[in-house]
Amino acid sequence: MNLNKKIAIIIVNWKQYELTINCLLSLQKVEYKNLEVILVDNEYNFEKINKIKSDFNKVEVIESKENLGFAAANNIGIKYAIKNKFEYVMLLNNDTEVNKKFLTPLLNSFQNDNSLGAVQPLIMNYNNRAKVWNAGGYLNNFFGFPYTNNKLNNKKRQIDWITGCCILLKTKVIKKAGLMDEDFFAYYEDVDWSLRIKKLGYKLGIEGSSVIFHHGTKSSNNSNFEGNLSPFVHYLNIRNHIYLVKKHSDKFNFIGVLFYQFLKILFYSIYFIIRLRFSKLKMVYRGLNDGINNKQIIK
Repeated sequence: MNLNKKIAIIIVNWKQYELTINCLLSLQKVEYKNLEVILVDNEYNFEKINKIKSDFNKVEVIESKENLGFAAANNIGIKYAIKNKFEYVMLLNNDTEVNKKFLTPLLNSFQNDNSLGAVQPLIMNYNNRAKVWNAGGYLNNFFGFPYTNNKLNNKKRQIDWITGCCILLKTKVIKKAGLMDEDFFAYYEDVDWSLRIKKLGYKLGIEGSSVIFHHGTKSSNNSNFEGNLSPFVHYLNIRNHIYLVKKHSDKFNFIGVLFYQFLKILFYSIYFIIRLRFSKLKMVYRGLNDGINNKQIIK
């Protein structure tokens, strides 16, 4: 493998400094050294981000005064990587911790297949390391929904989409496909990006010998308000799913998509009414309206 390939690893932090620090500590142990970590801090805490700057002085920190969302924040890091002529770009969630050998197999995947546009590692659950969190993303083209494989014995190396939790791409592929679509803000932007890369004729793959560990979607949690997930997360789930299937309508069956979305909205409605979670119910229907009418995301 060519060790001269320089990698930009982009991490977005949003109020999860302890998790981010653990992620950075794990990256310090990675055997492949020709890399730079770019930390994009959304809505930063002055004291905490300065401590990260002090403790991790080789990390490039880019500060944002507001929460730009997952897509826009990653795009800031991607633009930095392109400007500084990195050959590879990795998006890595801040709530992950990596195996010290995880990068080399991913890079080798590109060496072995020139048609590969992007690749992901096997992502295991941090708290139960025998449990798979993500072993590749797939699409149900008839009903128009993405789903994640969570079986360890999956033999398929080609997949339909790659999670933004960890994705490695060649910079030249990003230049052709474009940046992440910031209209998603968060959720489904990784599916959209994957589909755009595949439309260029590239393959997407998973490399099972590369392993990282994922803590979970803690940035989405809001345990003090109508359950664990915030109403805004449900808004994004509904709005962005509709936006995705409209944007890539050529891939999906129109009747199947309508049927699936009807059942999805019906299920959410019944569940939130029974549980008396009316703020979430309101956000579901606002997401439905904004998705259908191509409205910008409310924040």
